[in-house]
Amino acid sequence: MEQRVRVHKVRLGGDEYRVVRPAASPARLALHDDHHWLSMYADRGGAEQFVAMWALAARSARSLIHLPIRANPAPDGVVGDGEPVSLDLVLVHHSLRFPTASWKDVRSRLDAGKPHTTATPDHDFPEKAAIDHRRRGYRSYRDHLAFDIAAHTLFVVGSPTAFREYGTALRGLVDEAPSFPHRYPNAGHFCVELGPGPWSRIRHRRRVPAPLHIQYTADWRV
Repeated sequence: MEQRVRVHKVRLGGDEYRVVRPAASPARLALHDDHHWLSMYADRGGAEQFVAMWALAARSARSLIHLPIRANPAPDGVVGDGEPVSLDLVLVHHSLRFPTASWKDVRSRLDAGKPHTTATPDHDFPEKAAIDHRRRGYRSYRDHLAFDIAAHTLFVVGSPTAFREYGTALRGLVDEAPSFPHRYPNAGHFCVELGPGPWSRIRHRRRVPAPLHIQYTADWRV
């Protein structure tokens, strides 16, 4: 997958952070905190860009992958529980140990960035049959996702393995979702859910809702 991005470098105190954003922010990709869960909506173009940035995140242990989407409205007809809060999205490896409380200061220092073209293999995510989901229930397993929210931004934190394995499910937003209504006309919408885990000791902080429900929306109206 080839992706045009802009690369920003921000110095904060004695630390320097590398922030990567898509060159053109997806207009049809929205993320809300609905208080009891997290809701994302994507049309075909938004899904393709989201999955491409997710694949980039799997290979970018030293970068914060930022999708500035909180100004994007949800599709018309979406009904939430109470007044939803719009969010940006940052994908980051746990090995970077990024302090999310610093994000507001980092974001305020972002300049125009430098244009760059990245490329990830088209089949960078494992096949479904190759993923042993039973491992996620073992106490010794560490390749879970974790969620945090800071400065109107959802942080999805994980290891390379976590990003790649969950990327397999996300790939369905591109490979399966567009034809889903024709194959299953009475099945409702196509969606993918990502949850922090393991469920026995949920790894989200600050009362972040779980899971993240990502809904494919082909007919996007606002």
